[in-house]
Amino acid sequence: MSEGSKKVAQRLMIYCRVRITKDEPLRYISHLDYASLMQRAIRRARIPAAYSEGFNPHMKLSFASALSVGVTSDAEYMDLELSETMAKDEIAKRLRPALPDGVRLMDLRVMRGKPKALMSLTDGAVYEISVPLCGAFSEAQAAIDAFNATKECMYLRKTPKKTREIEIRQYICGELQAEAAENDMLRLKMAIRITPGGSVKPQEILNVLCQKFALPVRAETALVHRGALLCEGKDLLSAGEVRQ
Repeated sequence: MSEGSKKVAQRLMIYCRVRITKDEPLRYISHLDYASLMQRAIRRARIPAAYSEGFNPHMKLSFASALSVGVTSDAEYMDLELSETMAKDEIAKRLRPALPDGVRLMDLRVMRGKPKALMSLTDGAVYEISVPLCGAFSEAQAAIDAFNATKECMYLRKTPKKTREIEIRQYICGELQAEAAENDMLRLKMAIRITPGGSVKPQEILNVLCQKFALPVRAETALVHRGALLCEGKDLLSAGEVRQ
C-alpha cells in the first residue's frame, strides 16, 4: 500500500468506544470469557465490526485494564473498529437487547481515526470493597487511620512465578475512606494509580490492612467493585485525542 493510500485508510477508520458493566451474574468469569461474551453480543446485534486479515481473522476489539476474577464493575471499556459508518443511537439500539445478563450499556462514543489504546490511556481506577466486620467500627477506623498516616508500606507479592516486595503507598491517591454499612459490613473506598511501572490490586491493599494494621474483617469473603477507570481524572469515554 502506498503512503497516500495508508493516509486515506487511516482517515476512514471508524471506532466505537463503549462503556459497559460487569455485574453480579458475571462476577466469577474470567476476562477472556467476558471478551468472548461481548464478541457474541456484537455479532447478535449485527454491528458491522471490522476483522483482521489472514488465515484466522478476529474481531478488532480491545479492552482497557482487565478485571481480576471475582470483581464486578461499572466501568468496563472496549474499543471496536467498525467496517462502515453507523450512528451512535443505532449502535445503542442494536447492542442493548443483544447483551447477556450481567452486562449493561452505560454509554458509547463513535470516533473517526484510530484512537490511543485504552490500556495506554488508563492511569487510575476507583474501587469499593465490602467486607464483613468482625469488631467495632471504631477499631476498623483506627486501622484505616494508621494506614493513611504511613508514608511507605511494603507488601510481599506472591505469584506462581516469583515473590517480590513492593511499596504500595506510591499507587494510592489520597486516603482510604471507610464507612459502616448495614448487616455489620465495612465499606472501603480507594483510588489507585495505574502506572507504566505497575500498580496494586485492591485485594492486596486489604491484605496489608489485615496483616499489618489489624483491620478486624473477614477478608476472605470481601466483595470488590470497580466504580471508575480514569485518564488524568477524566472518564475514559471522553479522554484521549484521536490520532490522525
